[in-house]
Amino acid sequence: MPEESFWSEQTDPHGVLPGEQTDPQGRTQTGPARPQGPAPDTPEGPQGLAPGAPEGPRKLAPGGPEGPRGFAPDPPDGPPGLAPGAPEGPRKLAPGGPEGPQKVAPGGQQEPRTATAGQPTGQSSQQAGSDRAGEGSQVRPEPQPEAGPPKRKRDPFLDNVKFILIALVPIGHSLVPTLSADSSRSLYVFIYTFHMPLFVLISGYLSRNFWNSNAKTNKLVDTFLVPYVIVEVGYAALRFALGQKWSLTIIDPAWLNWYLLALLFWRLSTPVWKRMKYPVPVAIAIYLFAGFSEISGDFSMDRFFGLLPFFVIGLVMQPEHFEQLNRRWIKIASVVTILCAAAVAIYVAPRTKLAPFYYKGSYEKLDLSWYMGLGVRIGLLVCGLAMCLAVLALVPRRETWFTDLGTRTLYCYLLHGIPVLIAKDQGWLEFPWLHGPLGVLAISFSCFALAIVLCLPETRTVFKWVLEPRLVWLYRRPSRS
Repeated sequence: MPEESFWSEQTDPHGVLPGEQTDPQGRTQTGPARPQGPAPDTPEGPQGLAPGAPEGPRKLAPGGPEGPRGFAPDPPDGPPGLAPGAPEGPRKLAPGGPEGPQKVAPGGQQEPRTATAGQPTGQSSQQAGSDRAGEGSQVRPEPQPEAGPPKRKRDPFLDNVKFILIALVPIGHSLVPTLSADSSRSLYVFIYTFHMPLFVLISGYLSRNFWNSNAKTNKLVDTFLVPYVIVEVGYAALRFALGQKWSLTIIDPAWLNWYLLALLFWRLSTPVWKRMKYPVPVAIAIYLFAGFSEISGDFSMDRFFGLLPFFVIGLVMQPEHFEQLNRRWIKIASVVTILCAAAVAIYVAPRTKLAPFYYKGSYEKLDLSWYMGLGVRIGLLVCGLAMCLAVLALVPRRETWFTDLGTRTLYCYLLHGIPVLIAKDQGWLEFPWLHGPLGVLAISFSCFALAIVLCLPETRTVFKWVLEPRLVWLYRRPSRS
């Protein structure tokens, strides 16, 4: 902790009084230079003058002896700091050098001088006769407790974005049984163009300092591998309970579990991307060339390459990039972008296949030539990134009623499949009236309410031991050296 100096009312080590000189050793002398030596014993002279000193102009100083107010006696001959008539002895200097100069403070008073180690403390009245006239007290600095680093507050902007995106996930999954209707298909295409790419972009942004913390590194197991195995077994058991055939393949994630494995491998690759000079162009090149190969879904490798550019773009983004989106003209352009995207989705949804919007699959599997495949992937990347930036510009940056819900999106993502699977199996999403605009609204509002429930703190309390287990016993303690 840096030391703090406490000042008296009469000394200051940062200036030189008018008429003072310094000796060859750097010590301050007041008045004309005189040879060093013990102070002679002389009779008292005129009142207000130092013993043995001729009468002359007097220096202004606070608290001087009796006489004209405001005048102090001149110091005696001899080394500074000795009282009149006292024998010269070893002079105590502050550690690190000789006594510093003094200067006169506004109003005719000398500014206080910093107390130094080894010097006594006390009032000037108790030190009269031992130091030169007018020298004040010196106070030893008192240690103060060092303030710890302020606790970092969560960014409400990112939590707002996360909740909006996670609310779109159950909506998209619940629309599948009604995709024969143009209204459902249009909303489905609109959502899938940007909601998972933006989720991956935010995940990349939050992974910038992932390897700088042991606790975050432990999450690779705590919140990815262990929940992945538990959820994979749980959904296999649920499908079997609903009358489907038992199937469990750990290396090939079923349904929504692909995101956990893909995010695991994205974060494992983070040090490689941070070492690169041009990570974004390299990631885009890998994304485009991956379409020439048929990549299986084992370990979510198809999604790993299909959404890789969004993760790397988030990885290189900085907070100021998000601030640049908080401009009025950008917000206006974002509204126009969202409206145009909705119009395009309504137009192309009945005429296009849905497979490209999953950001996986080779050009051959999509029945596209290599140049058409490249064009489709480039178009999806541009449209997806434009919509991602538009949504980021429009999401509120202040705390809202759903900001806290955005801190528990993992529970909504992993648990919403249970009611959705049951609803699909029981035929609750196949009523005729759901195949239309009214059905789209009903499904959307129901899934939005489901997302709120699954992001509540009570839901986390019930399922935390399964989805966020504390495996402290599994890790070594960090070295204290």
